[in-house]
Amino acid sequence: MPVRFGTPAARWIIFATVLGSGVAFLDGTVVNVALPAIAEDLDTDIGGLQWVINAYLVTLTSLLLFAGALGDRYGRKRMYLIGLVAFTAASVVCAFAPNVAALSLARAVQGAGAAFLVPGSLAIIGATFADEDRGRAVGAWSGLTGVASALGPFIGGWLIDAASWRYVFLINVPLAAVAVAVTMKHVPETRAAGDARPDALGAALASLGLGVLCWGLIEQQIVPGVLGAAALVLFVVVEARIPHPMLPLSLFRSRQFSGANATTLAVYAALGGAFFLLVLELQFAMGYSALEAGSALLPVTVLMLLLSSRMGALSQRIGPRGPMTLGPIGVGLGLLMFTRVGPGASYLATVFPAALVFGLGLATTVAPLTATVLGAVSKEQMGIASGVNNAVARLAGLLAVAVLPAAVGLDTSGSGSDLADAVDTALAWSAGLCFLGALIAFVTVRQGAVVQPTVAASVLHPCSDEQRLAS
Repeated sequence: MPVRFGTPAARWIIFATVLGSGVAFLDGTVVNVALPAIAEDLDTDIGGLQWVINAYLVTLTSLLLFAGALGDRYGRKRMYLIGLVAFTAASVVCAFAPNVAALSLARAVQGAGAAFLVPGSLAIIGATFADEDRGRAVGAWSGLTGVASALGPFIGGWLIDAASWRYVFLINVPLAAVAVAVTMKHVPETRAAGDARPDALGAALASLGLGVLCWGLIEQQIVPGVLGAAALVLFVVVEARIPHPMLPLSLFRSRQFSGANATTLAVYAALGGAFFLLVLELQFAMGYSALEAGSALLPVTVLMLLLSSRMGALSQRIGPRGPMTLGPIGVGLGLLMFTRVGPGASYLATVFPAALVFGLGLATTVAPLTATVLGAVSKEQMGIASGVNNAVARLAGLLAVAVLPAAVGLDTSGSGSDLADAVDTALAWSAGLCFLGALIAFVTVRQGAVVQPTVAASVLHPCSDEQRLAS
């Protein structure tokens, strides 16, 4: 029986999915604040720091869809719990890593665990909530997990200044323990019809392609970049030919689905580069402590908490085109305002107003974007749809972190003003990506209210139930 928003059962499900996936989101942002401390303690350069971020993103991005396929066959709740345990165990290893290579390897395992968490949590919501309440539920999930992301820099900064960067990984342990307990007791098990085998070949090609491509981009080596790109092309060819693909290409027949994911690619590339670079600038160029750097983005947290759920409900009523167009524009304007940040700049005159505009744009974007992706497919396809959207978002961040520092000549060993100039250039490019995302949304997303999933089923995936994927 579908769960209605506002009931005790709904609150437990949202709490369990937010807490589990929120751990992954929290870790994704808290590590950014820890990068300067990691660089000093483990004696690494900007290339090493890029791997600390991208080792996580490579496995996360490449396994998101495969994790969804495993959820199809073995149950969403079961795979969600496995992801929580794997993520938590890897977090402990990260906390005791003796060098940047060991830390990067542990981060890769973390990413694999996180691949089961984020799309799995959305798929659980999509499968358990009534159609008319799904927009509000996704909005609540988006807002609360967004708060976890935004709280990451604040919490991480406090832990780093008070103790050590290693504690930013240990905070995952108690949170994940609670998430496991609540999920086991209050989340119902659901799975898709059919028994299609998970696409191991597709997962292997995606992992190999992304990993080698990322290596080539970070190390600025042509041969690995070409080999990685070739593996990704082969991945698409394989997915088009096998009977049970990890990535059903028929999903992209929907203009709304394709447009929402193109918007995601543009906007999240901007976000991935911005969060990586801003924290470095605040600490290296402006002399902020880790806590001050984390606290600087606190207005984003407040706006996400106050507005995300309301924006999800609004887009359910009036349609997502308006919020998905205006939101990225707001994010882009906020990024342009961050270019005024530099050595000697005042927080209230530069960082604070930029964070307000940035946060307002982000709160306007996230929930409508997610609801649009889920609203463009059938209920049986929600798992794979959320997996695709999350994979696109993570891929965007991965590419941004790999490409932007080298493209703008970022060097943490240089002067603060040189670093600030490089970051300003990167932020301007990121703002341009946000404006591109807004244009894509305006052109591709329909004006009407979000389409109910049952309407889109026969159009997007006319195959048998065995070929429908949902995590």
